[in-house]
Amino acid sequence: MTQRFVSVLIFAFVVAAGASLLLYRLLARRVETRPGPAPLAVVLSARNLDPGTLIKDQDLKAGPWTGALPAGALLKKEEIVGRGVVATIVGGELVLESRLAPRGAGAGLASMIPSGMRAVAIRVNEVVGVGGFVVPGMHVDILISGTPPNNDGRLGNLTKTMLQNIEVLSAGQDTRRDAEGKPILVPVVNLLVTPEQAEKLSLAASQTTIQLVLRNPLDTRTTETPGAAVAQLFGNRWAPPVAAEATPAPRPATAPVRPPAVPHPAAPIAPAAARVREAPPFVLETLHGNRRAETKFQETAQ
Repeated sequence: MTQRFVSVLIFAFVVAAGASLLLYRLLARRVETRPGPAPLAVVLSARNLDPGTLIKDQDLKAGPWTGALPAGALLKKEEIVGRGVVATIVGGELVLESRLAPRGAGAGLASMIPSGMRAVAIRVNEVVGVGGFVVPGMHVDILISGTPPNNDGRLGNLTKTMLQNIEVLSAGQDTRRDAEGKPILVPVVNLLVTPEQAEKLSLAASQTTIQLVLRNPLDTRTTETPGAAVAQLFGNRWAPPVAAEATPAPRPATAPVRPPAVPHPAAPIAPAAARVREAPPFVLETLHGNRRAETKFQETAQ
């Protein structure tokens, strides 16, 4: 009985394994023979395209694309050729509408300026340009140094942060970003600012000394600073003079006024002659030759 049960169990196991193997092969064959979606013919960039580049026909190539297309993808060369690049396009990548300048805007620096913004050129040297490390794509703060109007001169020159987190569009005639961060000495940098900031920057360039301060592009916080003056560098905390208040002169001490003494009704009243103080006598001296005579006069009370 036991041997027969074991034989039936082994037979059932073999049949189940065979059926499972057969079913797996049938399903795998159906998956392999199922046709997938046909690749879509698209237009790809033939090489890396930097900002400011004018796209030509040889900069593009046709290629297959499988899967969903990203939003804004351009599929025809006629929609791409002749337009400027405003953001880097990697070779073999789809060309997106958001990375191209509007049609008719051309190429170069002007096509990279967003609507409502302005590009202002600032003359720099090795010191102002942070040793040449101010390259396109970097963000800087702008410091101005000079003497404020209506200053009495006790503070000296004042340095103040005028603008913060300003993007550098180009360094000299180069609008490409330096991936290696190598310093490049250039005479002029173009900064991306608003029209109001452009007015302030233009005035500061002619009336004060400008210094660029390099900052991390990921740091977008704005910091309020009081500025620094020459007097503060030497430890002088100058403050406007305060007029000293006049100290009132001390009032002379006066003896308290006592009320007149009132005699007690029971006390006897002294006579008037006793209450009058006698004055000293008046002496009249008379000389008659060698004789001398003195006459005294006593003043009596009225």
